[in-house]
Formats: sequence, structure tokens, C-alpha cells
Amino acid sequence: ENEPLVDYNCMHRLGAKLGFISGLVHMAKVEAFEKMLWRACKGYTILTYAELDERLEDPDTGETTKWFVFLVSYWGEQIGQKVKKICDCYHCHVYPYPNSTEERSAVVEGLNVRIQDLHTVLHKTEDYLRQVLCKASESVYTWVIQVKKMKAIYHVLNLCSFDVTNKCLIAEAWCPVADLQNLRHALEEGSSGAAVSSFMNTIPTTQPPPTLIRTNKFTSGFQSIVDAYGVGNYGEVNPALYTIITFPFLFAVMFGDLGHGLLMLIFALLTILYENHPRLQRSQDEIMKMLFEGRYVILLMGLFSVYTGLIYNDCFSKSLNIFGSGWNVSAMFEEKVWGLEDLQDNQFLALDPNVTGVYHGVYPFGIDPIWNLASNRLSFLNSFKMKMSVIFGVTHMTFGVVLGVFNHLHFKKKYNIYLVFLPELLFMMCIFGYLVFMIFFKWLAYSAEDSTSAPSILIQFINMFLFTGGETDVFYTGQIGLQRFLLTIAFLCVPVLLFGKPLYLYWLHSGARGIRMYRSGYKLIRKESEEELSLLRCHDVEEGSSHLDSGHREGDGEEFNFADVFMNQAIHTIEYCLGCISNTASYLRLWALSLAHAQLSEVLWQMVMRVGLRVDTTYGVLLLVPVLAFFAVLTVFILLVMEGLSAFLHAIRLHW
Repeated sequence: ENEPLVDYNCMHRLGAKLGFISGLVHMAKVEAFEKMLWRACKGYTILTYAELDERLEDPDTGETTKWFVFLVSYWGEQIGQKVKKICDCYHCHVYPYPNSTEERSAVVEGLNVRIQDLHTVLHKTEDYLRQVLCKASESVYTWVIQVKKMKAIYHVLNLCSFDVTNKCLIAEAWCPVADLQNLRHALEEGSSGAAVSSFMNTIPTTQPPPTLIRTNKFTSGFQSIVDAYGVGNYGEVNPALYTIITFPFLFAVMFGDLGHGLLMLIFALLTILYENHPRLQRSQDEIMKMLFEGRYVILLMGLFSVYTGLIYNDCFSKSLNIFGSGWNVSAMFEEKVWGLEDLQDNQFLALDPNVTGVYHGVYPFGIDPIWNLASNRLSFLNSFKMKMSVIFGVTHMTFGVVLGVFNHLHFKKKYNIYLVFLPELLFMMCIFGYLVFMIFFKWLAYSAEDSTSAPSILIQFINMFLFTGGETDVFYTGQIGLQRFLLTIAFLCVPVLLFGKPLYLYWLHSGARGIRMYRSGYKLIRKESEEELSLLRCHDVEEGSSHLDSGHREGDGEEFNFADVFMNQAIHTIEYCLGCISNTASYLRLWALSLAHAQLSEVLWQMVMRVGLRVDTTYGVLLLVPVLAFFAVLTVFILLVMEGLSAFLHAIRLHW
């Protein structure tokens, strides 16, 4: 098989000139190339070709295609010239092919050596690049930080402006007073070795500074919730500090379940324990990134949900009998109030707390577990949660009104305390504060024994506005007179809130204008130091105008518009009075969401988990495993994710 078909040495002895041309031809041109050689050379050529195993890149087009390697044997020099021209026409890549066997063997050996050398070089290059990349991976995090810092520096430099000579940059910026010394040290370190050092001057201004709120990884999530609604002015009270407690608490009131709260708490603890994991910090998933950034918010929501779950005595829709129930059913039989006939004739029987031994007292913590078995469980829980929602709502709104006092004192607007804060507080307390008082009074004045004779709070509150009702069906003596007095005060607070502030500001800008200008000028001189005044004069000379004169001109040009002030106050009054009513009703969502969550949890238990627990056969355990898995999946996706997101959004609405 290895013997050649033609003895080339014999042909040379006969005087024939046998030549060879080898190369590569495109796969699509093989047949045409073969026909052209046969027709042009009239059969004086022998073409041998084979397909290459690997796809090669075309140097002309850059595409990776299939190629055929060929060998053309020809006789005579003229035939050889034709073969070369045909190869050029078909864009073949021609390679030299030695005539003798020894030369061909030497070329093959040389090519094998070169291929081996190339493989060695490539492997060593890959090893070197791998070492370089491993070494660079140790510093890539530092490089990323450096690049981000450089990008931030150049971004700030783009905000600067050139001076007249275009040789230095000038920047006007706000800086906290506590960081001025650090800023000076940073400028000194940054300009060390430079011909001209950087310097900083404080410029007096009447513009209000921007608001800077320092946060950490714990408070940043709560601050984002507040900033989503709006950022307060400079010097105002930051409500995010109180939102750390109020937000997860209101969420837990709607989400209260011990089991679900524990699951949420465990998830938050896992994200906190692995918060330094690179996969969590560099995650590109929007949902995972949002959950990771709010891990401390979820932690507090889980903690408060565990607390409210204990208050509701609700764990996966089941009650926990920790301290023992305060009600005793057997006492009804011992006192012979119930008998066997009662059990046979009645589907439902009511416990009488007036019977000796039936009611022992209040459950120590949370709701008595016996209510989970009662047929009127929903009626009791609805009454409890509805009243609780009103109490929390009025307390939350009153706390928000009280926070405004600190803003009035900080900005030295004491007239807002008498003309805005007090009317708002009295309006709130005389109507809705009295409603909360009636709720607590009924809880304290009536026990389980005489609860049937207690008046209805709803009827009493409606009669308060209708000025109806007699002295017989009331909580205490003198109730009608007190209610009318409180309602009169609430109605009188509306005109005070509407006209008080506009009339006072009108008097302040008209009758007391001279006194106000004198006092404001006196305070200006006392407030500014000599250094600030000297800098102020230099700045005014460069600008070509006097800062103090322009300040007086601006003050003179600002005319007091009574219509604008009155319109703003009228809008605020209407919004506040209507908001007290609508927001109090809006807080009833605490009751609605809590009821929906409890009922959905109970339905899920009865429809899924209860089926697996009721199987008594031998294969009941095998059936319980998929039922438990299905129950866990529905609990996570429906009760934790969907219900949790709903309660989260409603809690945001109550804070906004």
C-alpha cells in the first residue's frame, strides 16, 4: 500500500520533467478547480485532494470555513505554468513541495518541530497569563475602588469652574461644620509638593443649606423609605429615627404570626451573617439586591411579627396554650347549668362568666387560646383589632403633630405653636382622642360579668355629632355635656387654624415692619464675625456690588402677599381636617390586613396540612412528606412573599 504508483526516479531517467504543486483550495471550488485542470492541461495532470479535519480562517475574508488540501502532478514546464495560473485564479494557497523523498521528509520533520515549539510556547504563555491573572485577581478589588475614586474625583472636577487666568479651579460647595478641619487636612495632603497649595475660605450666605443625613448599614434602609416620600429641609426633624420602630411595628400588626415571623427573622439573620459574601454584595439580580439592602428592615419586621404573633396567639393559624386558659368548661357541668340534654339539643353553647369557676381571669400574655375553638372567634377578634387599629392610628398621627413643635422651635417660629400646633392638637384630641378614651374606658369599666350591659361605642360616637342621646344609655354621668364641650372646642379650632397665622403675618409685615427690620439688622451684626465681614466686603468689591446693600434691596423687594399666605393656610386647614378623618379610617387597614392574613393562613392549614395529618393508614407518613413540602412552598410564596409585600406597601402608605 505504501509503494508509489509512479516511480519518479525512473521517470527522471527517461528524461520526463515531473513537477508538483501543493496547496489549499476552498471547499466550494474543488469540483470547478478539478474540471479546469483537466480541460486546460488536456489530461497531463493528476489531481489528488482530501478534506481537512479542522476549519481554517480565510485570510482574505476572516471567515472560518472548510478547506481541501490538494497535490497536482504535471509533466513539462508549460503545463506547470498553466497549473500555477489556474491556482491563482481560484485563490488557492500554494505551498512549496520538494521533488525528492528525502527533501519532503526533511520538510515534514521541520514542520513537526515548529509545531511542537509553537505548542510549547502557547502552553508557557497560557501558564504565564494564568499566573498574571491570579496575581491580578488579588488586587482587582483595590483597583476597582481606585478607579471609582478617580471617576468620582473627575466628576467633581467637572463641576468646578476656571478662574480668570484659566490656571486654577474654583469650587463652591457645602460642607458640614464638623468636617471643615478634615477638609483642610485633605487639601493640604493633596497639594503637597505642588507649586501653589490649595486653600479654602468660608463664604457667608443667606441661601438655605442642603440636607445631609448620615446613615449606616442599619439605618440606610429606613432612611430610604422616608426619602422616597421627600427629604426634609435643613434643620428639620428627621422622622427616619422614629420610623425604625413605627414602620416594622405597623407592618407586624398586619402580618402578626409567630411562625411566619420566625421564618422572616431567620432569612434576615442569614443575610446579615453572610453580608460580606462577594456573591451577595455583587449580585446583579434586582430583587435579591433589594432584599439584601433591606436586610435590617426585614430583621425588625420579623422580630415585631414574632411579638405581635404572641399577642394574637397565632402560629400558622393555631393557638399556643402556654399559661393555661382562663375559661373552664367543666364548671358549667359541675354547677349543673349544662346537662346531657343541652349537648344533644344545641349545636353551640355559650359560657356564662357569672357562673362560679367558669372564668378565672385574664390570660397573662396575649389572647386566650380558647378563642381558637369558639364559634364567635371572628366577632371577638374583629372588635379587638378594629379598636386596636384606631388607637394606634390616633397615637401615630398625634405623634406626627407633636414632632412639628421641634421644627417650630428650631426655626424660631413660636407663633406656629400657638396658631398651628395647638389648634391641630386640640382638634385631634377633642374628637379622635375622645374616641380612644371611650375605648379604654369601656375596657376598664366593664368586665366579663357585666359586658352585656355595656353601651356601644359606635352609637355613642355617632350621637356625639348628632347632639342626640339621653343620660340613661351612657358610660358615665355628665357624658353628654362633656361631648358637646369637646365638639365645640374642635369646631372653634378650625377658624383659628384658618385665619390665625395669615392675620398674624399680615400684622407682622405691616404694623411692626420697622421694629422687625431693626431687630433683624441688630441680629445680623451680632451674628457675623469680623473675619466673615472682611471676606464679605472683598467678595462684594470683586462682584462690583455691595452684598449688604443687595441684601437690603432683596428684603425690600420681597412683598408680603396676604392672598398667597391665606390660600396656603386654607389648603393646609382643609387637608388637615379632612385628613384626620380619612387617615383614621385608613388605619383600619391594620385590622383588615391582619384579618386577611389570619384567614388565609387558616384556609391554607385546613386545605393542605390538615389533609396530610388526618391520614391514619400505614402510608400516612409517606403522604405527609409531599403535603408538608407543598404546604411549605405555599407558605413561603403566598403568606410570606405576597402577604408580606402587601403589608409592607400598606405600612409605607400609613407613614406617608
